[in-house]
Amino acid sequence: MLHLLNPAKWDTDAVRDDVREHVVEHLHDKAAVLVVDETGDVKKGTRSVAVQRQYTGTAGRIENSQVALCLVYVGERGHTAVDRELYIPRSWTRDPERCRAAGIGEDTVFATKPELARTGDRTVPGHRTPRRLGRKDEVYGGDPKLNAVA
Repeated sequence: MLHLLNPAKWDTDAVRDDVREHVVEHLHDKAAVLVVDETGDVKKGTRSVAVQRQYTGTAGRIENSQVALCLVYVGERGHTAVDRELYIPRSWTRDPERCRAAGIGEDTVFATKPELARTGDRTVPGHRTPRRLGRKDEVYGGDPKLNAVA
């Protein structure tokens, strides 16, 4: 377990794809919905990718943190996360040197959280995963373009 958590190298997109295959095989539900929500990780420093002082529900207040959007498949047989996207704040996208040092691609542009949710991959290969979104919190629920996709 320690090897997996520390020095192991693994492909997060490949893990995501494996989870999606599990959804196709075991959780398929024609009435399923996708839920978009975010999670925050409180951080001490300023070097972690996309960290800045921002609201995070994890702490319930503005903290130095990273925020990621999660897409969760919810059906009668179960639920699981099927995708994720790190929110890159404007303070980062306006600082190409900081992005380069953190390994963020030079083509990365600022996108709001609802924009990230709209453009995220809401499909599961080999399965007609619902494009409609279920529960959305206040960050996403008020976005008319995201609601139009739902």
